[in-house]
Amino acid sequence: MQMIFSRLGAAITAVAMCAAVAMAQQAVSVTVNGQTASLNPPPVERAGRVFVPLRGVFEQLGASVVYANGEINAQGHGRSISLHIGSPQAVVNGQTQQLDVAPFIIGASTYVPLRFVAQALGAEVNWDNANRIVAIVSGPGRPPNQVIPAQAPVEQSSIRLDREVPADDATVASERPTIEATFAGGNADPNSLRMRLDGKDVTAGATLSPNGVVYSPPSDLLSQQHSVVVTGTDRRGRPFRLAWTFTSGTSHLINYIRDLQPSNGQSVPGTFTISGRTLPNARVEIDAGATVNVGRMLAFGGDHERIEAIADRHGEFAQQVQLNVRPGEHVTLVVTSTAPQTESSVRVMRHYDVS
Repeated sequence: MQMIFSRLGAAITAVAMCAAVAMAQQAVSVTVNGQTASLNPPPVERAGRVFVPLRGVFEQLGASVVYANGEINAQGHGRSISLHIGSPQAVVNGQTQQLDVAPFIIGASTYVPLRFVAQALGAEVNWDNANRIVAIVSGPGRPPNQVIPAQAPVEQSSIRLDREVPADDATVASERPTIEATFAGGNADPNSLRMRLDGKDVTAGATLSPNGVVYSPPSDLLSQQHSVVVTGTDRRGRPFRLAWTFTSGTSHLINYIRDLQPSNGQSVPGTFTISGRTLPNARVEIDAGATVNVGRMLAFGGDHERIEAIADRHGEFAQQVQLNVRPGEHVTLVVTSTAPQTESSVRVMRHYDVS
């Protein structure tokens, strides 16, 4: 008899354990304004957070979404959201925010953190642990007696793209083209500028100034379409986001800059001439100015000048630089040469002391 009760107890324990496992593995469901959201594929849990397929959740919340090369950009309810696969940082209305867990890909589906996305679009999120339901209340579906705190719209900057290189939707032959944005409509705060290429932050390798950014890739790009995103704020702290795409080609022409004068570390007056040699008829862009330290990044903080010149048929160029600087200040000069036709680029940096 004792053996029978022992076996009966073991069976009851096993059933209880199976029930507990089944409850733990119960699927998570999502409701929007009381209606069950049909999501295919279904939500998943990771690190204690609920993730949902990309397009399903944005469409359920009345937002539009564009996904390309690992970058997710959504617009809805007067808000803009930008996320990146594998990155714990997101941008909401131009402001950087931190995620607990980054978006990821399973099979052919991209998953985003449900609570963050919903709240970023102005919705309320509640978790019913007993039934494993994520309840989202958004827009007109909110209960009538629920008070929604008013949120002042974020004033956007008037800064826009005056010129992008390569041009939007252009195809260039070079595998290593100069990537550049020139601003119009105001001056940017160079300390706030961030530049991403195909979702990767390349700010540390870019030249930043109040009127634009320049980036010369240190290695060949894949021969495919690339996305460029530049974000920041203007002098009044108003956010902006600029983006464009281009396709790189298959040229193997190697550009160069040689015999650059004055040489690095020399003392120069406020007005001096920079000269050197590069590919014939190449476009030479010169960024010069007093600089400030922004971590590991180069940012022009004082008087700044951007000059363009064209090398002659022998590849020689010379251009006068005139800056409003005082003796003892430090000046940085960045010379970028972009080859004609192929758009192959190379960049050289020099540092000078003002005499």
